[in-house]
Amino acid sequence: MHAGFEFNDAIMNQQLIFTEQQRLEASLHEFPGGDVAVFSVCAADKPGVNEDSVALLPLDESRGLIVVADGVGGSATGYQASRIAVEELAGSVKVCNGGGIELREAVLQAIDRANRRILSLGTGSATTVVVAELDHGAVRNYHVGDSVLLVTGQRGRLKRLTIAHSPVGYGLESGLLDETEAMASDDRYLVSNVVGCADMRVEIGPRLKLARYDTLLLASDGLSDNLVVEDIINHIRAGELRRAASALMDDCLSRMAAGGHVDDLTVALFRPGPHAPAHAHRGPNRIESANHE
Repeated sequence: MHAGFEFNDAIMNQQLIFTEQQRLEASLHEFPGGDVAVFSVCAADKPGVNEDSVALLPLDESRGLIVVADGVGGSATGYQASRIAVEELAGSVKVCNGGGIELREAVLQAIDRANRRILSLGTGSATTVVVAELDHGAVRNYHVGDSVLLVTGQRGRLKRLTIAHSPVGYGLESGLLDETEAMASDDRYLVSNVVGCADMRVEIGPRLKLARYDTLLLASDGLSDNLVVEDIINHIRAGELRRAASALMDDCLSRMAAGGHVDDLTVALFRPGPHAPAHAHRGPNRIESANHE
C-alpha cells in the first residue's frame, strides 16, 4: 500500500492519525521530503485496546511532523492520553499552516496543552510522546518519556538516539547498565517523565541534516524492550522501507512470543526520497481507531 499527500492549499486534509489499532500492517506513505512506513500492533492477548497512537502530519512539501505516543500501561484510559497528544500536535500543524507561529513553538505549545488536558481528566492517565520535526531535509526531535527516536546511516552508523526518561534509560546512558541488563531489569516499566504529570518536561534535540540514505525511526518502548539497538539498525538501515518495517515488526513480535516483554508495538520509519511532491486524490483527515470514546 502506498498512500500520497496532495501538496496544495488543502494539505491539512491529508493528516493520518492511527489510534487503538488491533493490527496495522506495515504500510508505506509519501511524506514531505521522503517516505514513511508505519505499523502498530496491540499486545497479544491483551484485554484492552492498543494504547499507542501514531500520526503523520504534513505541513507543506518540505515540512511535517511524525509522532508516536504510548499511553502508560495499566491505565484504563491510556489510549485516550496518547490520542490527546497526537490530536494536539495535529492542531499545532494547522496553526503553523495559517502562518501563526513557528513550528518549534507550536510543538511545545501542543505538548503543554496535551499535558493540561490529560491532567484535567482526573483519571491518572498519561502518555509518552516522541516527535520528529522534518524541515527541508533536516530533523529535530522532541520527546517526553521512553518512546525512542533513532537515526542511522545506510552502513549502520548511529547518528542519533534519544535517552529514555527512566531509571533504566539513565543507567544505559551512564554505562551502569548494558542493553541486555536493561531488558532484564525489574525497573524497565518505570518512566520518570510523562505527558500527564504536573512537572512534565520536553527534551529537544539539535537539528540534524539527513543524508540521502539515512533512516529515521520513532517507536514505542515495545520495540526497545525486546530488540537491542544493533538489531534494530540491522533491520532498517538498508533495503525497501516497507519490507524493513515488516521485518522489524516480525522479529520483535517473535521475541515477544518467545518470552520477551509483551507490549503494544508501534513504529514509524522515515527515509529521504528524491521524488517530487505527490499529487494524490484529495481526501479528509483520517483518524483510524476503534472509537472507544
